[in-house]
Amino acid sequence: MSSEPSLNFENAVQIGRVAMVDTSRLFITVEDHNLLTQAAVGQLVAIQGQTQHEFLIGLIERVTRDIGERIGLDDEDETGELQLSTSTDDAMRVVLIGTYKTVSGAKRNTFKRGADSFPQIDRKCFLVIGRNLQNLMMLLCVEVKESERLDIGSFVIDPTARAILNGDKFFQRHAAILGSTGSGKSWVVALILEKASQLAHTNIIVFDLHGEYGPLSAKEGYAQSFRIAGPGDLDNPGEDTLFLPYWLLNREELVSMLVDRSDNNAPNQAARLTLHIRHLKEAMLRDLSKEDVLDTFTVDSPVPFDISELVERLAADDEERVAGTGNRDKQGEWYGKLTRLIARLENKLDDRRYGFLFQPSETCSDYMWLPNLVKKLLSASSAEARGIKIIDFSEVPPDVLPVVIGMFARVLYDVQFWMDPTARTPFAFVCDEAHLYLPVKEDADSVEKRALQTFERIAKEGRKYGVALIPVSQRPSDVSKTILSQCNNFLILRLTNGEDQNVVRRLVPDSMSGLTDLLSLLDVGEAIMLGDAILLPSRIRLDAPTVRPSSATRAVWTDWSSLNSNEADLEEAVESLRRQTRNR
Repeated sequence: MSSEPSLNFENAVQIGRVAMVDTSRLFITVEDHNLLTQAAVGQLVAIQGQTQHEFLIGLIERVTRDIGERIGLDDEDETGELQLSTSTDDAMRVVLIGTYKTVSGAKRNTFKRGADSFPQIDRKCFLVIGRNLQNLMMLLCVEVKESERLDIGSFVIDPTARAILNGDKFFQRHAAILGSTGSGKSWVVALILEKASQLAHTNIIVFDLHGEYGPLSAKEGYAQSFRIAGPGDLDNPGEDTLFLPYWLLNREELVSMLVDRSDNNAPNQAARLTLHIRHLKEAMLRDLSKEDVLDTFTVDSPVPFDISELVERLAADDEERVAGTGNRDKQGEWYGKLTRLIARLENKLDDRRYGFLFQPSETCSDYMWLPNLVKKLLSASSAEARGIKIIDFSEVPPDVLPVVIGMFARVLYDVQFWMDPTARTPFAFVCDEAHLYLPVKEDADSVEKRALQTFERIAKEGRKYGVALIPVSQRPSDVSKTILSQCNNFLILRLTNGEDQNVVRRLVPDSMSGLTDLLSLLDVGEAIMLGDAILLPSRIRLDAPTVRPSSATRAVWTDWSSLNSNEADLEEAVESLRRQTRNR
């Protein structure tokens, strides 16, 4: 690193001096009133520290000018009366964000987050503009190793400087991407995926709820796309079709889906369901001679079993009659108590919308099906098995969507948990539209709570096992507070809803609350980046991705002027609705 100071204020014009200091903010009285016109909210200020080698870097939160009148004691008119004159008092409120040192031990030109000391009253203050601003922005990039760089755009305060994030810290400490609809969230996700795809062994799984990331897996794309089987895929599934068979569900997930908690017989139904599933899994393991698994498996272990046999056993319990007194039969212990459970289960089995769960292909009953699925999803060893996997959940019924996504994530996380630590390779979940399946716990129903349980565990413990979480949402106020609180990075696009803005303000440090006041003013494609991945919390203009997702907002007025609805297309859409199969 150069021995010359990156920031040099010897010939710079001093804008003012420190007038008041508290724990994170300070007030500056402006002495050069002409220079105030260059000071704007979001601009940087350098304050002389305790030594000549140290400057505290602050972010301007407020600029004020107070014009008043005063009596000029030395100014008398011809009659000897004192005259009133105009006075101007300019001031700035600044939040401290970092420390720059020309010399720090053996190092030169270093920048670190936070203030090593508080500025003293009357210390000189300078605007960071021109060459000093460019050098500071370059210094931020130098601090990130080449192998760790995630380049996502440019700084708004200096468009010539690239906004470089620390890719390691961005993923390993979780990151939330938040913004109102139309603010550019899908572009940001596509941009980050595009940058990550350039690495040799990327492992990212994207939960795509609306099928908008499909273009990323096209011929010119860089991702691999899978679809959860829809009603029209059950008879002739394609290579990109995924089934998630019922035996992957753990006890709590299956109970939440099949048992009505308000039913007086709910405890009996859950108990009988659990017992039979365990016995069926045990029988499968015995048939396969898996003695080592038999010794330690549980009802939650992902072992295939025949669900039709489960229905038969439940029906036998529900209809059982036992010998009574006087050679008369009497109702068995479970007689009539499982009727509703059986009805709900049979309804699910017959409904093609749930076919990906309850009508899987025959290969899904094979013991080796699960390891093959895991290898397909977590492998990035060839051009065919690309490291970024787009999972399209658009045809999954909304009532089971949370538990299905939760089960999907749980299985992969459990595989990572039980893997030999020396063999683990990290991967990340990108949770698009997170508010739809990761709601605030107080608002969650029994199905949604199963997904919450899984993702909150990943948010709290995933870092230890190399599993990153990237929740993406247009309504942060509807997303689990536990999950958001575990995110140490926030890429926040325009947010216009006051409730959502308040959630963000509570998540970020108090010293950064001034930045969040800009949320409603951000342009499309602009974001505020806060967190461990960037040294200087900044307003960033994001690059456009090369391959764009199909999430663009329709030009309604223009379309009304040029497009006419086609009756044949409308008729075909109705038929697609009836047969529950999209035209592809």
